Amino acid sequence: MEKQKIGIAMSGGVDSTACALLLREAYEVHGFFMQLAQPDFSTQLDRVQNIADKCNMPLQVIDLRDRFEEQVLHYFATSYQSGITPNPCMICNPQIKFGLFMDAIQAFGIDRIATGHYANITQRDGCFYLQQGEDELKDQSYFLARLSQQQLARVEFPLAKMQKNEVYEFVEKNGFSDFRGEESQDICFLGAESVGQFLKNREPESAKPGDIVNTAGEILGKHTGILNYTIGQRKGLGISAPAPLYVIRIDAKKNRIIVGANDELFQETVELKDTQWNCDKLPTEEQFYRVRIRYGHRGGEAKLTLLQDNRCHVLFSEKQRAVTPGQFAVIYDQDIILGSGEII
Repeated sequence: MEKQKIGIAMSGGVDSTACALLLREAYEVHGFFMQLAQPDFSTQLDRVQNIADKCNMPLQVIDLRDRFEEQVLHYFATSYQSGITPNPCMICNPQIKFGLFMDAIQAFGIDRIATGHYANITQRDGCFYLQQGEDELKDQSYFLARLSQQQLARVEFPLAKMQKNEVYEFVEKNGFSDFRGEESQDICFLGAESVGQFLKNREPESAKPGDIVNTAGEILGKHTGILNYTIGQRKGLGISAPAPLYVIRIDAKKNRIIVGANDELFQETVELKDTQWNCDKLPTEEQFYRVRIRYGHRGGEAKLTLLQDNRCHVLFSEKQRAVTPGQFAVIYDQDIILGSGEII
């Protein structure tokens, strides 16, 4: 009986390699690699090709550089210029990796795709829901929160039930021994370049010096460009004060960094825009949900109020530190993702 074909989104890392190895018994596996804006693309491609050869599967490169530039890099650079801190993965996943990339894979006659994300998909009442992966430290459901029903229906996450150490052990048993100690970059298109260097080259205006002020508007020093600062930052401010000061707000219009005490970083309310609700199932105002305000945030208990124009008001039971405009809040009902929105 002929095996069903599945496309493996290859990155050159241990997770996508494990996917190919896990699925090759049940499927006819085909490897696919995205060409985006990786500075070391040739080196990465050589590594991915070597893995594909050892897995005895064909490899196809999908060139998405132009669309990645339009939809991700432009967003990333202009966000900093506007004084907000973007999350490029939250844009790239629905638009590029599980959007254009998945569409390109389908054009090869392959209906399903598998990736090495640590997350799970469950079905309830005819709907697909994202669920946290078993490995809480590696769970990546947060980054996948904006995927649509159509996208979730076509993807598999073979590592959903695995711990990271199990993945290493599995690939090592299959002849791959050089993955330990290597983790993928947080921002794939930077390479050895810092965020500041990347932005300075693309958006010089955001590197223009300006004032650092306190909440009373008093000038305390000079900043080196708003692109170099984020909410909650303490180090590198270059100012002295009797008590520690932190970045509590970025004023792009006036090109100012506003600093204050640690307790000024805490707030109990957050407003979201561009909210998306999985399977169009809206939250109830009576229920408490767990809301994560960044990837590294484990989540706080909160109630939600729906507003006009796809906005949502979040009221936390306890104040949260360093809520950052431009980041995404992801809303969980226990371990299932209910929805998400951009923090404003």
